[in-house]
Amino acid sequence: MPLITRLDPADPAAVAILRRYLDDIITRYYGRAAADAEIDEELAQGGDDGLRGDRGDFFVASEAGVAVGCAGARYLDDDAAELTRVFVAPEARGQGLGASLVGAVEDAVRGSGRTTLRLDTRNDLVEARALYAKLGYAEVAPFNDSPYAEHWFAKDLTTR
Repeated sequence: MPLITRLDPADPAAVAILRRYLDDIITRYYGRAAADAEIDEELAQGGDDGLRGDRGDFFVASEAGVAVGCAGARYLDDDAAELTRVFVAPEARGQGLGASLVGAVEDAVRGSGRTTLRLDTRNDLVEARALYAKLGYAEVAPFNDSPYAEHWFAKDLTTR
């Protein structure tokens, strides 16, 4: 099983897996290969700056020194956090790594004193939606107006 470590999103291993994550979700969304410039633009927009310090956490799974998965939490307020950037590389799928990454995030969020973890996702991310349901996340009413959000989930972290 890969090693899961808390990293700053600017760490080279974190950037490497975030590039793979962005390549995957951009490719799926547009139905064509993502361009390096698109990935660079997404990384430059700083969408991961809230995943460090007292504003969040970011975890990277590595196997033999290579990043193969990631997941993060952005702390929204004193009670809630957002689960984001959940990704497992194709060569590491089928081992329960997605659940382990989400578990690491849940533990960090609990440790921060927050009790709710929520997320949004798209229709085409069928595997992700199945994982969240399996891990006890329930569909809830929309809580944002993101153009990429089509499903909203939440989990009460006070029960296991």
